[in-house]
Amino acid sequence: MKNTLAKRTINFPIDATVMLIGGKWKCAILCHLMEGTTRSGELRRMMFGITQKVLTEQLRDLEADGLIAKRSTPGKVPMVEYAVTPLGATLAPIIEAMCNWGQDYLATRGLHPPMPAPQP
Repeated sequence: MKNTLAKRTINFPIDATVMLIGGKWKCAILCHLMEGTTRSGELRRMMFGITQKVLTEQLRDLEADGLIAKRSTPGKVPMVEYAVTPLGATLAPIIEAMCNWGQDYLATRGLHPPMPAPQP
């Protein structure tokens, strides 16, 4: 798989981080996977509003960038599981800081997320 940054312009190091984990779903996926190995169906149930197509695309991107690993178990009903790689695990403090900042921001404005922010 090709790294998703291969054809992108990076002006500052933070650009790489934002490109790798930015968007609506990637941080949420990583938060859930940091809690343990998970099947894609379980991930979809945990993430209200994500379609199977988008989940598949996001998982492929994260895998291509080396942040998660996919493990397939053959059998009558093949099982596919995803887990955070050691490289992906290094994002835990960043994602936790982002969750905390978001909670503080919402609280100072009297807003509340629909459900508690996931903790890595």
